[in-house]
Amino acid sequence: MKYKIVTYGCQMNVHESEKIAGLLEGMGAAACKEDESADIVVFNTCCIRDNAERRALGNIGVVKGEKKKNPSMVIAVVGCMTQQSGMADTIRSRYPYVDIVLGTRNIFALPEEIKKVLAARAAMKKRSDKRYRAFETDYAEDYLALDEAAPVARTSFPNAWVNIIYGCNNFCTYCIVPYVRGRELSRPMPAVLDEVKRAVDEGYGEITLLGQNVNSYGHDLSGGESFEKLLREISRIEGKFRVRFMTSHPKDLTDGVIAAMAESGCVCNNIHLPVQSGSDKVLRDMNRRYTRDRYFSLIEKLRAAMPDIGITTDVMVGFPTETEQDFKDTTDLVKSVRFSNAFTFIYSPRKGTPAAEMPQIPYAVKRARIGELIKLQNTVTKELSEDYVGGVYEVLTEDVSPKHPGMLCGRTESGRLATFPGTPDKIGRFVNVRITEARSASLFGIAEE
Repeated sequence: MKYKIVTYGCQMNVHESEKIAGLLEGMGAAACKEDESADIVVFNTCCIRDNAERRALGNIGVVKGEKKKNPSMVIAVVGCMTQQSGMADTIRSRYPYVDIVLGTRNIFALPEEIKKVLAARAAMKKRSDKRYRAFETDYAEDYLALDEAAPVARTSFPNAWVNIIYGCNNFCTYCIVPYVRGRELSRPMPAVLDEVKRAVDEGYGEITLLGQNVNSYGHDLSGGESFEKLLREISRIEGKFRVRFMTSHPKDLTDGVIAAMAESGCVCNNIHLPVQSGSDKVLRDMNRRYTRDRYFSLIEKLRAAMPDIGITTDVMVGFPTETEQDFKDTTDLVKSVRFSNAFTFIYSPRKGTPAAEMPQIPYAVKRARIGELIKLQNTVTKELSEDYVGGVYEVLTEDVSPKHPGMLCGRTESGRLATFPGTPDKIGRFVNVRITEARSASLFGIAEE
């Protein structure tokens, strides 16, 4: 059998698709080449914003034509979107050609459900048995045990994704994640350390620790585990590798974590620290549980400990209670902090969250604000990029450049993308690159032997 996985959303979903690939390959299936037709199609969905959900549903609709050509195809829909209230029933009725729907903590049931679908089809040819369809979105009680036993077919070399915590306890008023990902579950520290060590031994040069809120790691464990302790233990692993992590919640970022980052020989001087808004009123309405001043204090501590740190963020515009003054507070914060980069987006109502019940801001207002914010951040990013010109930075070569033939690309420790001439045999290797040119967020240079 041949399989294809279509992934939407965050890095957590990318890694879960690697686990799904491992499960399917354990059944003897192989990944599709581009021009091949798949026997199994898995949509790993996202619902953090409305456009991600609409894209997924649109593409699930498109695959109906493929199934008409290949009636033996098995179609599965998994991930966050399926976990929303009523979504499984919607898929059941509107997409009758979908065979399997699994929630965020049920993906390990996929091989068994595929076998049941195929067995029922075989029986239908002999008798008048009914078609089998699976709809399972109740959280599996043994999820962590199943997760530890799951095979992983990694696809992101030289980076290895490593989950450390699942779920979220924060309930920001705009966010659907706690409702679809469930409460926080930390992996045992020995399991995380073993996975990191295996990845390093297998030649992965970068380890990215994943969680909806990595700073909450260990809160639900009983052995004194914490994110600070985990970083320090990982730093004791032998080998040449880097560690990044995402995502951090400002309310849980401690002085101990900052110290562990600064003192480690492998943890990158780089952090993604979502601020969402620069207005204290909006932060309260979002239930973010920190203030503008608290955020500035964290930035000061990070830069005092690691002067060359790269700081990126998420910024939302158009939250229901955001006034023009609130938006100005946000742009003022962006000007003051000078982020390396900012992932900016327009607030999107998510059914079932408190913010969705609030009076909404007109889209035209939101569109004008996002345009202003993007222009501001692009200016800051371009100015910061100029500071790299003339310097030499260690870069982990990640891939061939998709836009520049004969060039490679990789990231500096601070997270900036650098492009430079080279051959594919250097992928996965650390090289020193002298930066000769900056173009907005991208750096260009020459590798030094």
